[in-house]
Amino acid sequence: MEDLGTPDSKLEQYHIHCTQDWGAPKRTPLFVVGVNAAQGAGKSTLTSSLAKTLTARGLPTVVLPIDDFYLCHDDQVRLASRNPANPLIQHRGQPSTHDLPLLLSVFSALRQGTGSKIPVYDKSAFSGQGDRAPLDKWLTINNNGDERIHIVLFEGWCVGYRALDDEDVKKSWNSAVHQRDSKEYKGRLGLNSLESIEYVNNALKEYDEITDQLDALIHIDAEDPLYVYAWRLEQEASLRSTRGSGMTDEQVVDFVNGCMLPNAL
Repeated sequence: MEDLGTPDSKLEQYHIHCTQDWGAPKRTPLFVVGVNAAQGAGKSTLTSSLAKTLTARGLPTVVLPIDDFYLCHDDQVRLASRNPANPLIQHRGQPSTHDLPLLLSVFSALRQGTGSKIPVYDKSAFSGQGDRAPLDKWLTINNNGDERIHIVLFEGWCVGYRALDDEDVKKSWNSAVHQRDSKEYKGRLGLNSLESIEYVNNALKEYDEITDQLDALIHIDAEDPLYVYAWRLEQEASLRSTRGSGMTDEQVVDFVNGCMLPNAL
């Protein structure tokens, strides 16, 4: 993990944020911390611990996983069917597979301090394909009488990512294809068409409206990217054990393959 300072230094950063000339205390803007990492690297563990610590210090905090904003199952199926030649969006995970209008509406409610509900995504539904949970399972925030949320921990493997210029994407892809054809190749970029990569990169541009709202970003790195496969397989095995359904090992590997692409760009 990068050296991004101690919890106390982060609290000091928030204190500086609060003491700027925003006006009355109730008008102090929401403080949004992005947390990104590879699959299974510890995002959920870190954000859960941070939320408890910050809330205990009088700073009401909510964890907002980008995974909970995946498209409903039916919408994901329609997206995949409209792009049958793109293997990257045949399942959830990549930019374009999230419900951005819903995510933006929740961000807006949090900034205004108004009541809202945070969706919950059931990754065990449809044999591991996943689906949004019913409304009565969603988390209600900023209820009347509750102290409004001060800090959001927005976590996900692609949180904070920015799209690359088209020429940079093409250059990276050409290099990967050359490596694939000239020697033993362990990467994923060169195994996908340029059109598939460009589709996801272009979709990522639509996430800028969210990324622009981050006040800080924490990045957790894996010592060896290949560890991610073992971590994610372990997570899904636990899900199958507790929920009775989930992705197969083959589906997990396919899912992680797509999430590894940004490392090659």
